[in-house]
Amino acid sequence: MEETEQPTHDSAAAAAAEALDRKHSAMVERLSNRHHSRLSGKPDPSSATSFESTQSFLSQFSQSKSAIESDLTGIRHHSDPTQKPDLESISLQISALEKLVAESSYFLPPFEIRTCLNTIGHLRQTLDDVTSIVIPKKKFSFRNKPSKKTTTPIPPQNDAVFIEPEKKPGFRDLNPDHGFRNRENEVLTKEFNRSDSEIQIGEFTLSDLRGCEIRLKGCLRALFMDKLINCKVYVGVVMGSVLIEGAEDCVFVLGAHQIRIHNAKNCDFYLRVRSRPIIEDCNGVRFAPYCLNYEGIEKDLTEANLGVENGNWENVDDFRWLRALQSPNWSVLPENERISMVDTSNLGNVY
Repeated sequence: MEETEQPTHDSAAAAAAEALDRKHSAMVERLSNRHHSRLSGKPDPSSATSFESTQSFLSQFSQSKSAIESDLTGIRHHSDPTQKPDLESISLQISALEKLVAESSYFLPPFEIRTCLNTIGHLRQTLDDVTSIVIPKKKFSFRNKPSKKTTTPIPPQNDAVFIEPEKKPGFRDLNPDHGFRNRENEVLTKEFNRSDSEIQIGEFTLSDLRGCEIRLKGCLRALFMDKLINCKVYVGVVMGSVLIEGAEDCVFVLGAHQIRIHNAKNCDFYLRVRSRPIIEDCNGVRFAPYCLNYEGIEKDLTEANLGVENGNWENVDDFRWLRALQSPNWSVLPENERISMVDTSNLGNVY
């Protein structure tokens, strides 16, 4: 009995494997055709599939948008002062919605991308408005604020910016105890260890720097950079997002999960990134693979799920260029113009 059943079982397995191979080959062919179609600007023969994907995306986007708006409305009319509204959760929902648009941008029509980004901008503004209403300044302040002198009063809504990691331009509102600000022609170094309080707080800021060399070694959760001119920035591993607003004639070496760049001009980026980098209102920016080294960097990269180079450093999305052709605002940095490996094992020297 066993001798007669075994061939049948083997035949069924072989047939299943052959069917799986056919499906895989067909899928690869469809993806390849779609990719070449996007590069050539010709209509995609699988436009029906793209249409279905777009409709599915719009449905998901609409549901998430409605849920966020409902939460914001509920908080705005919240009457119990003893319960603290979960603004951080709403902020994360908006960030997730923005990430969804970025990840779906390869098949979305330009008009839909523009509309969705405008919607996300309105949601962020509404969150800021609601935050300034429900969280008075006296009830929400930074931990070390009493010991930090400042010449400019911090308005109430600034506290919300600490909750909102991907805030609009300008990071003067973030915790002043965790970052470098208003420096010129200096070498600025910082090493992040797992026990550091900065890892728990999760944010570090570089703002209003000119002619500086910045070396950040180790892991941190989020990095914000604002108004950097003629600077060199060498960063180990960012477990979350990097947001750059306003940079000119700078060099950045960064490893992160997400990188978004606004208003950059004539800058070079050497990246190791999990998702596609996003640029807006940029020109003359060039990209190359990550080139940083220090003792323990492989462990840091692995723990941050950045251990393998996936090529996303050159898969740049320009949210201000919605045509099928290559954006003229960015390019791949020619190999003969790239810097060599940067070693920050000793924070006192960069090779």
